[in-house]
Amino acid sequence: MDEYMEKRLNDVLGSIHEVEGYFGNKPRQYEDFSNDILRQRAVERNIEIMGEAINRILKANSTFQLSNARAIVNTRNRVIHGYDSVTPEFLWSLVIKHIPALKSEIEQLLKDKEKYDV
Repeated sequence: MDEYMEKRLNDVLGSIHEVEGYFGNKPRQYEDFSNDILRQRAVERNIEIMGEAINRILKANSTFQLSNARAIVNTRNRVIHGYDSVTPEFLWSLVIKHIPALKSEIEQLLKDKEKYDV
């Protein structure tokens, strides 16, 4: 894995850590999230970063293997261009289901980085 790819993967992981940090050690409650526009906007921004970083990876290496890579980029595009269709429920599903799965995969890619020659 080259430095460019590693940097982008670390950007994704950094954004995931930021999203996790928005909840602290408290239990994640949808009601709290749905009433906190600041937290929602912060999650949106980090989704933009994740999607853009993955988009750049795919442009540099179209054979790069990441589950749901296109869906992640499409989610970024939805947040940016379809801002009026982004609901708290949509963001919550990303926080609870999709971001944790992405985190596991990115961590594994970085752990096994010597296997990837880009």
